[in-house]
Amino acid sequence: MSSSSTTSASATASPLVVILAYEQLALFEFGCAVGMFAPVRPELEVEWYRSAICAWESGSLAVLGGVRVEAAHGLDLVDEADIVVVPGWRNPEECPPQALLDKLRSAHARGARLASICSGAFVLAWAGLLDGKGATTHWRLTDLLASRFPKVQVRANVLYVDTGQIITSAGSATGMDMMLHMVRKDYGTRVANLVAQRLVLAPWRDADRSQIVTRAIPTGEPTRLARLMEWVRENLAQEHTLKTLAERALLSQRTLQRQFLDATGLSPIDWVIHERVVYAKELLETTDRPLQWICEQAGFGSQESFRRHFRALTDSSPAAYRAGLKID
Repeated sequence: MSSSSTTSASATASPLVVILAYEQLALFEFGCAVGMFAPVRPELEVEWYRSAICAWESGSLAVLGGVRVEAAHGLDLVDEADIVVVPGWRNPEECPPQALLDKLRSAHARGARLASICSGAFVLAWAGLLDGKGATTHWRLTDLLASRFPKVQVRANVLYVDTGQIITSAGSATGMDMMLHMVRKDYGTRVANLVAQRLVLAPWRDADRSQIVTRAIPTGEPTRLARLMEWVRENLAQEHTLKTLAERALLSQRTLQRQFLDATGLSPIDWVIHERVVYAKELLETTDRPLQWICEQAGFGSQESFRRHFRALTDSSPAAYRAGLKID
């Protein structure tokens, strides 16, 4: 297995994502990063990321599962990266090579973004880049991260933590949530939703959602919840209350509340508000229709409600969000 080359590097200004590889690499986290950033995606109609795999060890790398990986690039390419992804780390107690830590510090100093999946947060911590910042890792490792690196503000039960230039995610699959979040910041909601559809992922999970699922949803009921959620997305302009949603799903209000919290980390009404904001962002990005029209299409009762909920979830007003969109 060899890394993809930096596609058309001289012909595009799209971000260069460098994915790190090393001996005893965990293939799942590595594959998530490669699967997100490496494929060519012409259907998105944007200048998609370029990607490369880098290793500080020469030759083929023995990784978990008996597979070998050979990276086409060494650490020097980190000097050109816009984004560096650390897909886990083989041993949280092991300090990574000094050459890697120096490269990560230099990348951070010049403004590159750094992202870690699962135990990859320990690499950033060993580099001193998480000192004084919020960060997370797999729930089984958060105590170790906090004790080993007391200057890190460990958030033990969230999916990912975005501090701007550095973003860390929890165990394994939450790396996909983190990377979709990165896509959304770079390319907008429409593109992130298309990528999620391509990868058959939930387009958004709240970063503050608990890592630990406290109970399973009873057999037979997920289909009702899934159908309700799909119906709401197609009927956001309608008025929705806990009572009407429960009646639609043929569930009690208490059961619906519990299932929504288990599945999304949100109450039913908070989830509806989130979906309305997501849809409003997509309309702001893809149309030039008036804000009142967008407000009505997304199901907000008034422009004041639209602005309040939009700002709460995006730290921006609808008008400012539209004005700040990048124009290709």
